Amino acid sequence: MRRIGTRGLALAAGMALIGKAAARAMLDSDRISSSDKNDLRQAALARRDALGVAERIGAARRLSELNVPVAVARGVIVSGFFPIRGEIDPMPLMHVLSDAGATLALPVVNGRDRPLAFREWAPDAPLVRGPHGTREPVLTAPEVEPDILLVPFAAFDRDGHRIGYGAGYYDRTLERLRSSKPIIAIGVGFAVQEIERVPSSEHDARLDLVLTDKEVIDLRRPS
Repeated sequence: MRRIGTRGLALAAGMALIGKAAARAMLDSDRISSSDKNDLRQAALARRDALGVAERIGAARRLSELNVPVAVARGVIVSGFFPIRGEIDPMPLMHVLSDAGATLALPVVNGRDRPLAFREWAPDAPLVRGPHGTREPVLTAPEVEPDILLVPFAAFDRDGHRIGYGAGYYDRTLERLRSSKPIIAIGVGFAVQEIERVPSSEHDARLDLVLTDKEVIDLRRPS
C-alpha cells in the first residue's frame, strides 16, 4: 500500500478546507442574491403601488395600443393573466389579441413547486377564484399549451431577467414549455418597475420581450 507523507496529508487537508470555503461562499452568494432580490422587489413594488387610479387606467389603455412585434395568426394560443396586487391590467391588450384571432388562455395554479397549467378562456367567459387572489377559467374549460405568454413581474431589467413574487411559478413553467416547443415569453408591467440589473442565475428563465405603458423592449437575441 502506498504511504502518504506529511506533505501529502497537509495538501489534502488544505484542499478540503478550500472546498468547504468555496461551498460556504456559494451559500453566502445565494443568500446575498436572495436578499438583494427581495430589496429590489420591494422597491419596485412600492413605485408600482404609488401609481394612482387614473395613471393605471391610462397605462392599461396605452399597453393595448402598443405595436407588438409578434405575429398573432388565427389559432395562436396566448396566455394572459388576471391582475392582482396592483399589477398592470392586461385585459384590454388581451381583447386586442383576441380580435386579431388569438385563442386566449389563463394560468391555473396546480400546487406549490409545480409548473402552471393553462385553460382556454374568452373575454365573456366566467372566472372562478384561484389561489393568491387570482381568477381562473372554470374546471370544464379545455386545457391548452400556450404559444405566447404574457408574464407579470415585480421588476425587470433590459437583459430579459425578471423578479417575480418568489414562488418560481413562471421559471418552472417557461422551462417546461421551452423543453417541448418554441414559445415567446412577454413580460408585462409598468415602466416604473424597471431596474438596472436583476441578480440572476442560469436557472432563471429570460423574457423575449417586455411591454410597458411606455414602450416595447425587444430582448430577442439574433439567431
